[in-house]
Amino acid sequence: MNFGRRVLIFFIGILLSLTVFGQKSNQSYTEKLYNEMKLHGLINYQAFDQAVKGFNKIKNKEKNILTIVDFSLPSTEKRMFVLDLDKKTILLQSYVAHGKNTGDLYAKSFSNKTNSNKSSVGLFLTEGSYNGRNGYSLRLNGLEKGVNDNAKKRNIVVHGADYANPKFIKSSGRLGRSLGCFAVPESVNAKIINTIKGKSILYVYSNAINSQAKKYASL
Repeated sequence: MNFGRRVLIFFIGILLSLTVFGQKSNQSYTEKLYNEMKLHGLINYQAFDQAVKGFNKIKNKEKNILTIVDFSLPSTEKRMFVLDLDKKTILLQSYVAHGKNTGDLYAKSFSNKTNSNKSSVGLFLTEGSYNGRNGYSLRLNGLEKGVNDNAKKRNIVVHGADYANPKFIKSSGRLGRSLGCFAVPESVNAKIINTIKGKSILYVYSNAINSQAKKYASL
């Protein structure tokens, strides 16, 4: 084997080692954080892992607050989690409704299209609050091209709604549904919005979509 070939193999070996080490380091970080926050049995680890990795890719966030919406859970469960990554605590946990064409009890079908009346998955950056037709609301900027980047055009926001109240579950067997927005109980709406507004990250997870192999490709 000539000298040049040995050098090439040496450098390839180093690159492969660095790649594996980086993956292990990243994995151990999310696992460690997950365990320190005592989230086992509360938040799906895959949802948390994807959310934290996406969170770390966003440079223009201004808060170390991460909100996870786990649409693998039925709407009868509290599936919105607001996490303080600095203090490693759960700030809020809430019911949240999905779009009426996304599913009934479970969220199964998602869209980025206007008038689809479906929810979108992926990473969002929170913006400012405002008072609109649904009362106190929070604007969201979808960060993933072709996945949720039409959120503003579609007026996908966080807002309060009577049909997102757990009392609705007793009569209907599920929460009511939105036109694609993240509707939460009116009793906690203002607290949620005031906590997460101003460039924090919201991540929407679902196990009903394809492999995450191309996740964050546009970031």
